[in-house]
Amino acid sequence: MVGFGKHDRELAAAVEELARADTLAFGGVGFAGQVLPATEAYRRLAQALREDPGRGRKKVDWLLAHGSPAGKAYAATLLETADPAGGRAAWERLRHDDGEFTTFSGCLMGRVTLREYATERLTGD
Repeated sequence: MVGFGKHDRELAAAVEELARADTLAFGGVGFAGQVLPATEAYRRLAQALREDPGRGRKKVDWLLAHGSPAGKAYAATLLETADPAGGRAAWERLRHDDGEFTTFSGCLMGRVTLREYATERLTGD
């Protein structure tokens, strides 16, 4: 039972990290390939979604409703892998959100609105 409490705290901390994330990165960033705290949190929530889909889905749904723009993008990405139709519906809703966040792809940094990012995800660009 003690381990379960720790598991709950780690998952709650991951969701909190994603809720306030201002950067979206799925791998290491910069020349050193540093893994950001939000990326680690994303991985933790992805694991929870695989291990306990019902509980993980509740966390993802909460994040879609209450997260920062980057947090919502992380959540929609997670939902897309677990439930493609649900993920598509999430991206459709997020297409109307003008919140901005930073993106990283390796060493390349950019800035995008959630509207732009969601549109790219929906069109496959």
